[in-house]
Amino acid sequence: MPTPVHAIIVARSGSSARAQLLRTLDALTLQTRRADAITLVVCGDGSEYRASDVVGRLVEGIIQARGGTSYAEAVDLARSRVADGAAIWLLAHDTAPHPQALAQLAGALERSPSAAIASPKLVNADNEREIVSLGVTMTTLGRSVELAAGELDQGQHDGNDDALGADVRGMLIRGEMREQLRPDPALHGADEGLDLGVRARLAGARVVLAPSARVSVRPDGPAALPRNASHRAYVSRLAQLHRRLAYAPAAAVPLHWLSLLPLALWRTIVHLIAKRPASVFPEWGAAIMAMVRVGAVARSRRSIRATRAASWSRITPLRITRAQLHRRLDDGHGSEGGAVSELNFFSGGGAWAVLGALVVGVASFFTLLAWPAIGGGALLPLRTTVAALWEDAAWGQRGIGVGVIGPADPFSGVIAALGTLWGGAPSFALVLVWLLALPLAVLGGWFAATRITDRGGLRIFGGVAWALSPTFLTALIEGRPAAVLLHLLLPWLFHTAVVAHRSWGAAGAASIVLAAVLACAPVLAPGLGLLWAVALAIVLTRGWFHGAVRLLWMLAPAVVLFAPLAIWQVRKGNLWALFADPGLAWAGPQVAADGAGRILLATGFPTADLAGWMDVIDPAIAAWAPLFIAPLALLALAAAVAPRWGAGITLLGVAMTGLATAFAAVGVVVSFAQGMPVEIWPGTGLSLAWIGIVGAALVTLDTAVTLPRLRVAAVTVAGLALAICAIPALTALPTDRTVLTDGPESTLPAFVAAEAKGDREIATLVLTPQNDGGVAAEVVWGASETLGAQSTMLSTATEPQGTDISALSVDLLSTRTFDAPRELAAHGIHFVLLDQLDTEESDAARAFRVAAITALDQRSGFVKVGETDKGVLWRLEATPSKRAPLDDVQEGTARAVTALQLIVLFAALLLSIPTRASRRAARAQSRIVGRSAEEPIVLPRRADDRFDDEHPAGRSLADQDGETRAREGSKEGDDPDEHDDSAPREREVDVEEPVPDAVDDPDDEQPTDAEEKR
Repeated sequence: MPTPVHAIIVARSGSSARAQLLRTLDALTLQTRRADAITLVVCGDGSEYRASDVVGRLVEGIIQARGGTSYAEAVDLARSRVADGAAIWLLAHDTAPHPQALAQLAGALERSPSAAIASPKLVNADNEREIVSLGVTMTTLGRSVELAAGELDQGQHDGNDDALGADVRGMLIRGEMREQLRPDPALHGADEGLDLGVRARLAGARVVLAPSARVSVRPDGPAALPRNASHRAYVSRLAQLHRRLAYAPAAAVPLHWLSLLPLALWRTIVHLIAKRPASVFPEWGAAIMAMVRVGAVARSRRSIRATRAASWSRITPLRITRAQLHRRLDDGHGSEGGAVSELNFFSGGGAWAVLGALVVGVASFFTLLAWPAIGGGALLPLRTTVAALWEDAAWGQRGIGVGVIGPADPFSGVIAALGTLWGGAPSFALVLVWLLALPLAVLGGWFAATRITDRGGLRIFGGVAWALSPTFLTALIEGRPAAVLLHLLLPWLFHTAVVAHRSWGAAGAASIVLAAVLACAPVLAPGLGLLWAVALAIVLTRGWFHGAVRLLWMLAPAVVLFAPLAIWQVRKGNLWALFADPGLAWAGPQVAADGAGRILLATGFPTADLAGWMDVIDPAIAAWAPLFIAPLALLALAAAVAPRWGAGITLLGVAMTGLATAFAAVGVVVSFAQGMPVEIWPGTGLSLAWIGIVGAALVTLDTAVTLPRLRVAAVTVAGLALAICAIPALTALPTDRTVLTDGPESTLPAFVAAEAKGDREIATLVLTPQNDGGVAAEVVWGASETLGAQSTMLSTATEPQGTDISALSVDLLSTRTFDAPRELAAHGIHFVLLDQLDTEESDAARAFRVAAITALDQRSGFVKVGETDKGVLWRLEATPSKRAPLDDVQEGTARAVTALQLIVLFAALLLSIPTRASRRAARAQSRIVGRSAEEPIVLPRRADDRFDDEHPAGRSLADQDGETRAREGSKEGDDPDEHDDSAPREREVDVEEPVPDAVDDPDDEQPTDAEEKR
């Protein structure tokens, strides 16, 4: 006699669930072997089900439960209505069994006396040819893995009938085992079927698959995983951790429990590298919940112990190994599969362009090869140790002044990172920047051009045009490190930011570069903020929610870096000081803040000498130098009417934003150097404008100029004009027309530098007579005044910061009688240096300096070291006090600020690290942004043909298919989330590795939807 079957259906309330339930009940009436009884458990309001005649006629009883009841709890509520010896069929309102389903499941149990559970093949209700689930296994550390999911059903898995577990939906549990095999409510709706399979194995039975029994399911039923990605990650991870604690030997449970939080920290790093930041908070939530649910773990362990009749060795052969996962998921192409967008850096001539720029750069700055450090303009030496570099970049004691404690400029972090690259002699890193400035600019410009054009020749032109920018060359010969670094960083910001909405990798890289750009040029914050807001609005209007989240993340590193300084300046009532140029406040030459000056700015020149032209030829002739920019400007303006006019207008908008920034900044004074006003450098705004101009010109050349010879001619004319325009600047150092100098390695005398070797905390009071008869006083800590120690806290201050030593400095040079050495020593000062102005000294300043030397020589307690090339030096005989440490509140603030900044930067860095999946995703879609669907794609066939149009004739079908897919991936309105490196995609799965090709995860897991389905 056939075993009776009792079907338990769990349903939610609502009209949609009711309609699905009616389809499920209809499917049950069509079964060739019908269920003997049906019990309905309603989670929520069950009145509509009770009022239904169809439901009342088919079900033997309706049980109402609270809305938040889990599937396992709902099933448990209905067990009391099941007759003794009856098998239990687990269903939900969205599971519609095919007519032969129950007959096949019951037959499987009858044919396999050792089987306790029979599981059907779950198929998609909307596409019954797609397998949703057919068997589940787990890894060594317990992560569940689908044996077949997301595949086209061609019967390829119908021969498999043995599995460790299965999806709980549609399971038929043998009547004799129903008390031992109860779904565990502690799993929160995840891995319930796998857990039942494990318990069945330990009870001496097994799970049998019945592929011929088909059940259609939907993804939103009460037994399915949550559709929200974060919630799904939480319940999946919580279920895994709970099973780990429930399955582990008793002696290992405390070790597993203690490892939960360290593993959460490690897996946080894993998620960020794998571009899954949405899984970070669920990871910690699941770890904490698993730690506190001691009672639930104890109940699960007790249940397993009560029914266990076999050893855990029965489970081992059914687990899946990492090697098996790799074999199952490998597409045979590695990171190359499906590539349709190649960089062609070497074959496209980019490497040759960088090499040529290196030759030009070394020839232009050949003298620097013998310099240990570079000086002049706004350049200063760097700290002598890497540790001191990073101390200057952190919240705490500043390297200038007495008792000045507060936030560092973000630019100090950029300098620290730069100096760390040449840790043995950090100051030499700036020399290398100047030597490699041109090739690095060409490299950045070339990569930025890859977002605009596929043509190798145009990419080279973009890189060269970027390197020959007048504002960049002016910054090089005037010694402006912040402006030089900004120009080198801007193309990388463009390269990453324009695709930041597509993937977390690009968003992470863009966030770091944006923070560095703003650190070098805070004045660009309003302009870049405007461009960011426009991009965010576009993304939101297109419904790309995930892209908007990535754009929001772009601001995170910059916000945490600038927040301490912003709070400081706001408290001081000096908000405009945030836009001050970082580094040494230097009143160098720049255009006047009048109509003529703004005209020069509009032509791309930030100084009145027109990038050196006024120094080499007659000024009347040199005034026509801006005409060299005209060909590039005309090409840029034509982008507004080019076929790709949307991209052209956008880039012209970037150019206008940069020009507006330069116009607004010119003549604005927010910082001071020794009492002299220092205007904001407008060249940074011109760098932003230049990237828009060059980009717009490339759009014109790529789409509007269709004749290859005309394109070659236009590029040649514009390129030669820029090259000629750059000649005075590139020859300035060999012809001694620049402020750059050999060093010094220290701004203080060699005696002080030797005493402070290793960045010892030795303070020097530097007194500089001014031309107006006054004196400037500052205290320098260490072997030199350094670039990283500069702070806009001091250069923009309208009142003394820290301990005011101005009165003491004046008294020191006066006839007042007091114990000067003791008072200076109380502030930790070791030396007194009488310096003189770098510019021409007035009679008043010279007289003041002579009187000061006499006054100091006559004071007791001062030992004259002698006259040096840095000034006259005295040493104090008194023993200086040690520098006062931070108090408890300051120490706590410093640690909190530093920790927050490091966490955010580390997260951004992890997001930016490319993985195999992210590389494949980037290569599988066009690099060009803003390309129309009808626009042809250029796939170069030979390196020497830079400008020829490509024709489809003669290309392989794979190449032509690649063009089609690349074009489709760049259509207007195409959702970038469909191509996201973290989104589920055919054959793009993180195979149980946190950092593909790099790091192994001790937790043996990479929970992605695509892998679960695979």
